[in-house]
Amino acid sequence: MKIDGNLKNEFKNKVILITGGTGSIGLGIIKQLMNFQPKQIRIFSNDENSIVEVKETIGNNKIFQFMVGDVRDKDRLQLAIRNVDIVFHAAAMKHIDICEQNPFDAVKTNVIGTSNILETSIIENVSKVIFISTDKATNPSSTLGASKLLAERLTLDASSYIGNSKTVFTIVRFGNVLGSRGSVFQIFQKQILTHNPLTVTDARMTRFIMSISDASKMILKVTKIAKDGEIFILKMPSVKIEELARGMLQVFEKKFSSHKINNKIKILKSRERERFHEFLITNEELPYCHDIGQMYKISKIENKKPISINELSSETSKKISKKELEKIINELMNEYITY
Repeated sequence: MKIDGNLKNEFKNKVILITGGTGSIGLGIIKQLMNFQPKQIRIFSNDENSIVEVKETIGNNKIFQFMVGDVRDKDRLQLAIRNVDIVFHAAAMKHIDICEQNPFDAVKTNVIGTSNILETSIIENVSKVIFISTDKATNPSSTLGASKLLAERLTLDASSYIGNSKTVFTIVRFGNVLGSRGSVFQIFQKQILTHNPLTVTDARMTRFIMSISDASKMILKVTKIAKDGEIFILKMPSVKIEELARGMLQVFEKKFSSHKINNKIKILKSRERERFHEFLITNEELPYCHDIGQMYKISKIENKKPISINELSSETSKKISKKELEKIINELMNEYITY
């Protein structure tokens, strides 16, 4: 996805807050924003070590303000959001297993934390709030998905609380972001580097995939076109997880030919509440889903030209080509991996 030159006025001289700002998506947004001369980027995180690491990665530019805080702490958030123009809400608990084992905390972070963001943004009269969600929120089968679904509903209905405020609330719903912290890409990468088998939950399992840079560019583009109460979804190819594992092994073999890459692929038993396939939207949302080029948009306006549900399931949607998969893996390796 190319960077839109028309975005400059959207972000130039603006004060921007990124919750979860030291995470993979947060860092991707920061890198993209640097093309558009914002006045200040507030990087909000509850992980002190990550702040130190990100400072080393992006430098100590005077426009960066690193803030230690938690989205569960409403008072801290209100101070962080003061005089902010745009909020990107990327902070979340996002790992299925961790959320299942700690459901109270998943709700506190993903639901109450999002509610805190929305309320403080209204009080501080923020211009736009962009909430980063996941395809696991559609027909959820896990604590993670259910908590993100409720966070989506809060965001969609937040405008009913704004009164005289003019805050715009919008959702970006992603598939698997390859290269993000804890993603299957990182898991396979570690397994390859430690000469362990690449573990695939089930040979049938499919996922929608996108790169961090595409995800970040989409978020900025959505910020410009957002009106209110909409959900935006990038058109993503899907991949069988087993094929992703094979693709990574092939790329590693080519790139590091002097090293012996002899990892096997091990098929495991599927974990409880983990889905074989993902869905970008629900059947209830389908009549309101619009094709807007590189993205789908779910709005409150009914679409007179219905979109095929097959495009919106990772099982039946267009599969990524071997060439494109190899390209994405190479890009991620160039940025993140040394052997």
